[in-house]
Amino acid sequence: MIRELLDKLTGRRKSRFGKRVEIGPATHRIDLSLVDGRAISVVSTLKNAGYEAYIVGGAVRDLLLGLRPKDFDVATNATPEQVKALFRRAFIIGRRFRIVHVVFGRGREHEVIEVSTFRAHLDSADAEHVSGNERTAKSQLAGVKHAVDASGRVLRDNVWGPQHEDAARRDFSINAMYYDPQSQIVVDYHNGFADAQKRVLRMIGDAAARYREDPVRIIRATRFAAKLAHLGFKLDAKTSRPLAALKGLLADVPQSRLFDEMLKLLQTGHGQASVEQLKKLGLAQGIYPLLDLAVQRAQEPFMAAALQDTDRRVAEGKPVAPSFLLACLLWQDVRALWQQRTAQGEHTHPALQAAIDEVFDARIGDVSGRGRLAADMREIWMMQPRFEKRTGASCHTLAEQPRFRAGLDFLQLRAANGEVPEMLADWWTQFAQSGQSVREDLIAQARAEQQRAPRSKARKPKAAAPAASPASPADSASPGPAAAGDAAPPQAAPAEGGAPAKKRRRRRKPAGGAPETASAPAAHAPSRQPPAAE
Repeated sequence: MIRELLDKLTGRRKSRFGKRVEIGPATHRIDLSLVDGRAISVVSTLKNAGYEAYIVGGAVRDLLLGLRPKDFDVATNATPEQVKALFRRAFIIGRRFRIVHVVFGRGREHEVIEVSTFRAHLDSADAEHVSGNERTAKSQLAGVKHAVDASGRVLRDNVWGPQHEDAARRDFSINAMYYDPQSQIVVDYHNGFADAQKRVLRMIGDAAARYREDPVRIIRATRFAAKLAHLGFKLDAKTSRPLAALKGLLADVPQSRLFDEMLKLLQTGHGQASVEQLKKLGLAQGIYPLLDLAVQRAQEPFMAAALQDTDRRVAEGKPVAPSFLLACLLWQDVRALWQQRTAQGEHTHPALQAAIDEVFDARIGDVSGRGRLAADMREIWMMQPRFEKRTGASCHTLAEQPRFRAGLDFLQLRAANGEVPEMLADWWTQFAQSGQSVREDLIAQARAEQQRAPRSKARKPKAAAPAASPASPADSASPGPAAAGDAAPPQAAPAEGGAPAKKRRRRRKPAGGAPETASAPAAHAPSRQPPAAE
């Protein structure tokens, strides 16, 4: 209260909350056809009930730039409970910021309009100060509407206020405008319209203080700079200057929130540009382990192709899945461990399963507990050795798997980067696009090829088998495929030719089959090698 009184006396209130400016359609030139009808419906429902309601945030920015927004948010002076009461399918979510999701449609075609209540602009000095974070200070945060931690990071912000205060607590000026689709008026308090015209990304208020309030704004600044770079937008100098120095504040942000922000950076259509912005702003390392790894590997052919493919799909309006991009990011680790395990004698599929578990533990940690995400990544990886088999009913079974399309896209990336023959990816692509009769022809052709090709290779294990028998049972029972391969050069040493083979045949009866058992691993070794490891 004292601070508010001082602001009024010194005139600071005017500069802090800005001045309300209404911009008409003749000036802003927003095309109403670009506005989602469901967002207009939410605004109309709230206004008909006697509340204020506006489309707000990035949607208004995109509309001013002539773009069709992907998401629409609505701001109102109705409380979350009042909003929920007006809609049949509405759900209150969040603790830090309580908002309402109004849901239209069902299944994959559903659309969510996010509705937030105008929030008061409160000084951190007036907030409840707690020790710890969201997890460690749950008891202190119970029932608290406005709270900050020791660094000034906002942990609770659920105090409602007027529109001009709500505008002041938003981050960038171009995201702090309000659009009424009924009157077609844009409300601007912080020169956001002018900044949009000048292509400037400017933080409202003191940038360093705003980053301390919510360190995730550091990532958001990078994302907006990457997203809007092709339109000529650049970060204001005062906005970009504190970024690198304050990135350590992100250590206190929950890992789940950082994970979500990482996905927004990499798979919303500007992944490659985001990586470049992170490097440019001094944020290439130290934000989030998986993001650090993505920046590190972004120039490697496989990951570069994955980012490029993701950006292309978003531009074409096609869906993208975080599991696919993460599977590409971590494939290098999985593949290396897979090869290592098969070289030690483990069978292909168990070795791959174990490699995946090891990578999840080392790279993802508790994120691997996100059930569906980890399961989808595992399924994409586990399909790769199955693609090597192109005969029998297993081809049809594989093509019916829910994640088959993602697994095939992954195989195509591997083929493009020389991990597997392009012929294999082409075969499966044709198989996926064909009817039953063509599929049977493809399988028959693959069977004929395999029956011809192994004949010359099948003679080699027979010639190698006699050389394996001189090894002791203890030695020959343990080595895997690598050991069997290492034994090949010494095979020329015994010049007796078939003598070892005759001895082995004569010893089968008296020795109870021990030598025969010892030679078995070498005979089966070729099948343990992962076909994609070459």
